[in-house]
Amino acid sequence: MFRSLNIASTGMVAQETKLDTISNNLANANTSGYKRQDAEFEDLLYQNLRTPGANAAGGVAPTAVQVGSGVRVVATSRAFSQGAIQQTGNPLDVAIEGNGFFQVTRPSGEIAYTRAGNLKLDSQGRITTSDGLPIEPAISVPPDATKVTIAADGTVSATQAGQTNPSNVGQLQLVTFANPGGLNAIGHNLFEGSAAAGDPTLGTAGTEGRGTFMQGAVEGSNVEVVTEMIGLIRTQRAYEVNSKVIAAADEMLRDATQMK
Repeated sequence: MFRSLNIASTGMVAQETKLDTISNNLANANTSGYKRQDAEFEDLLYQNLRTPGANAAGGVAPTAVQVGSGVRVVATSRAFSQGAIQQTGNPLDVAIEGNGFFQVTRPSGEIAYTRAGNLKLDSQGRITTSDGLPIEPAISVPPDATKVTIAADGTVSATQAGQTNPSNVGQLQLVTFANPGGLNAIGHNLFEGSAAAGDPTLGTAGTEGRGTFMQGAVEGSNVEVVTEMIGLIRTQRAYEVNSKVIAAADEMLRDATQMK
């Protein structure tokens, strides 16, 4: 049996995973706060037919004779580069410029993190995500507020009916991680912490390397459609080449079995 059959099959499986990440990136090209993924490959074990430095007919072999066994996907890394800032005019929309995540409380009581800044008010006046998850620490806007202002450092001020001077109702804060790439995506624009990401550090926007807020805007996806389309073409061609290797190996096996 030719090794090339199994080797090429690993290449096809790896390219299928690459295609899955590209399709997910393209599907989320307009998702607020989405961060693109990329599949990373590594080669598999080698069969050493001769190691470098081994005794050969003419002396010491200067090179090895190794046959690889294929490829596999070792990681699907996530790029946390800044997405495009899109102006919306909605006073509760907040874009994060720079590092950091909003901290939200899930229905189970567990903490999750998001970059999606299209915020809303619930029935109690609390600032929440589009899914109704309250921002942590909790901030409530008075029901008679006529204007809400969010400063670059996250200070939230509300002007109530009959008043001219706004009052401070809370402050949005940002969470940073030593390795944001280690966060675990759980859908709904949310991430959860992990040992790989490190401990979350909560603090004021604009301090200790954290980003700042921009009111009336949201951070869009950092997916570049043109880049993904180029990756799609390369993935398709790589898959096609591996399939041709299988076809060639099959033809050679057929010729071998038909020999008399």
